[in-house]
Amino acid sequence: MSVIEDRLRELGYEVPEVAAPVAAYVPALRRGNLVYTSGQLPFVAGALPKTGKVGAEVTLEEAEDLARQCALNGLAAARGVLGSLDKITQVVKVTAFVASDPAFTGQPAVANGASVFLGRVFGDMGIHVRSAVGVSVLPLDAPVEIEFTFETSE
Repeated sequence: MSVIEDRLRELGYEVPEVAAPVAAYVPALRRGNLVYTSGQLPFVAGALPKTGKVGAEVTLEEAEDLARQCALNGLAAARGVLGSLDKITQVVKVTAFVASDPAFTGQPAVANGASVFLGRVFGDMGIHVRSAVGVSVLPLDAPVEIEFTFETSE
C-alpha cells in the first residue's frame, strides 16, 4: 500500500478516480522527472459541487474546500501516470485560477486550500512555489481550477 495514500486516509481523504477530460487533453503528462497536470477542476463523483464566482455565489471557505478537492484530483492525475503517489519527491509548483467577483482579492487564501493540504500530506516535500490568479470565468463556471507540477523519484 502507498505511504502517501495511508497518510491521506489518516487525514480523512481518499484519492478519487482520475477526472475524465472535458476537452482534447490528458489529465497528466510525465516528462523526465516531472509530472505536469492539466488544470484540475473540483469535480466530486463527476460533478462540480458548486459553481459561480468567489466573493459572490461562492464563499471564501467554500472556495478553499474546492481548492483542496482540486489538489485531490491533481494527485489522482499524477497517480494515473506514476502508478503510486509514493514516487512523488516534491510538490514543485501550484498554479491556482480563481473565478472571482471583481471586488474579491483573496485569491491567495483560496489557493491555500490546496497548498496547506499538500503540506499536511507531504510534509516538507509539499513545500512549493505558487501563483494565485483571479480570472473572470473558468470552464463549466467552476470557481477554482488548479495546475500542479510534481517531481518524481524515477
